[in-house]
Amino acid sequence: MVVNKISILIFAGLLIAVGVKAQDTRYIPIGHTKYKDTVLVTHPDTTFERDIFDVISSVFHENKKPGKVDSVTSKPVISIIPAVGYTLQTGFAGTISGNVIFRMAPDTRISTITINPAYTQNKQVIVPIQSNIWSKNDKYNFIGDFRFYKYPQSSFGLGSNSNIANENPLVYSFFRFHETVLRNIKGNFFAGLGYIFDDRWNMYEKGQLNGQTSDYERYGPVSKSISTGITFSALYDSRNNPINASRGFYSSLQYRDNFTFLGSTTAWRSLIIDIRKYFRFPEHSDNVLAFWSYNWLIINGRPAYLDLPATGHDPNFTTGRGYIQGRFRGAQMVYLESEYRFKITRNGLLGGVLFANAQSFSAAPGTALQSIQPGFGPGLRIKLNKVSKTNIAIDYGFGRQGSKGLFINVGEVF
Repeated sequence: MVVNKISILIFAGLLIAVGVKAQDTRYIPIGHTKYKDTVLVTHPDTTFERDIFDVISSVFHENKKPGKVDSVTSKPVISIIPAVGYTLQTGFAGTISGNVIFRMAPDTRISTITINPAYTQNKQVIVPIQSNIWSKNDKYNFIGDFRFYKYPQSSFGLGSNSNIANENPLVYSFFRFHETVLRNIKGNFFAGLGYIFDDRWNMYEKGQLNGQTSDYERYGPVSKSISTGITFSALYDSRNNPINASRGFYSSLQYRDNFTFLGSTTAWRSLIIDIRKYFRFPEHSDNVLAFWSYNWLIINGRPAYLDLPATGHDPNFTTGRGYIQGRFRGAQMVYLESEYRFKITRNGLLGGVLFANAQSFSAAPGTALQSIQPGFGPGLRIKLNKVSKTNIAIDYGFGRQGSKGLFINVGEVF
């Protein structure tokens, strides 16, 4: 029997949407793009946008002035949702998921900060903080990724041919500090450098549950590993909203070089290519057809086992809906996904998605890609904040070998 370990979130009490909502009658463009980022909101009418904040206000009979246009300005717009989570790995977990969006200046792209801290029944600590800050006139883009985990996670072996029966619980602590600075080259194109530091310690395996020798053991287990070095990045971004894009194109390339003289346990290099495209479909509707390609490749060297590309280990933990995080792992990862997003209610409070993805992994460095593993499913979207266009994403995904489960996220998957 396949045991489902996909996280299930149960909303705790009242969903909170906190908005410091600056009202502005102008349409403000994002950076150099041709798209606009505003949402028209008015008095309760099904033809205009509503979010959970509006629902809460209506319960307490708070009236809003009609005909206002809310735009993202230098005043922060905050979206928060408290929840209770559960997995067989963590037990119950208390978590607060949220994001903050703002502009450094009126003609600047939207800056975002997201944080999703959690504390679990098994005394595990999970603290991810991500930031994407645009300076005035979009001259510089500062991208930060900071994380601390004390978090056991199962591995199932290397390659996309791995079997779910080869489950092997791994235990480790993890700290990450990533900071990248990109400079505008021209229009929507940026390039720059970054520093990256990943530290894992107290690593050990509990052993495969079926008693066989694990790929972790064959690969070469270590109790501590540090991966630190320099990144070279290029970015093209014409999306109309980084949280919930409906139009535009995004392409990111990151080359990472880990050096032993900086403290890396071993020297190794990797390349991540992230490409996304968004269409309104049909063209004059609010429905969106989105495509995502995420490719994570070890170019040379031999990273520690837990540094290898894996399902659900992209920056937003969202690849591979239909599978548990870490289900597939290997030196090369090729990933494709498509999603169709549509309104359920005319006021935008409820929406739906249909998604399908496919992923392929090699095993250890130097080996070829293995079989393609598909995932698919439906999803529900609940408008948490209409100004930032932040949705609560509730998806149910299906994969192979009986893999299935509920996936909940604040913000779109990509």
